[in-house]
Amino acid sequence: MKLVAFDFDGTLSDSEMTVLLGERMGVADEMADITERAMNDEMSYAESLRKRASLLEGLEEESAEEAYGEVELRPGAAELIQRLNDYGHATAILTGGFDRGVERALEAEGVEVDHIVSNRLPVKGGRLTGDVDGPLIEGTKDRELERLADELDVKMAHTVAVGDGANDLPMLEVAGLAVGFVPKDAVRSSCDVVVASMDRLARVFEERNLLRAADE
Repeated sequence: MKLVAFDFDGTLSDSEMTVLLGERMGVADEMADITERAMNDEMSYAESLRKRASLLEGLEEESAEEAYGEVELRPGAAELIQRLNDYGHATAILTGGFDRGVERALEAEGVEVDHIVSNRLPVKGGRLTGDVDGPLIEGTKDRELERLADELDVKMAHTVAVGDGANDLPMLEVAGLAVGFVPKDAVRSSCDVVVASMDRLARVFEERNLLRAADE
């Protein structure tokens, strides 16, 4: 068994949760700019996340749920996750994004992962508070990957990390196999291999003997 950990926004999904939420507050462009700066390592992820959450203060919970419902997995992502599950690997999503968006996207495709480590946007009185909490604000993905590997008794050499942005760098740097999914320039040099589609990622996993080829 190996442990395969995916980033979510920009990797398993091409939806950006904070932008979808921001559209309902009229701040989508500002959200996208903050996100891009963070992914290019121009500001800390914690700072960017708090800035984006603050822009959502007062958003109705019902509107937030509508936005979460628009989050989608990339074509082929659900099938790849299911193949990894069927092959006996442990699958995880490590994301600075929000639990409800991840859960809704997985539910829509009828697929599950073994572990989700994410943040959340607190609600009070039926509206978002503008705060954010969770393990991946100040915490880093390398620590969460190492924690899961320890819990599952998986050697770090048998871990795989797939991500695209600067906040993925810590887990990419410690994983046994680091895969960049259309990675930002600041991330590319830390990747063992780079892919641009879920089909190509599946081929990489087949080549590395994580999966058998689909036509076998």
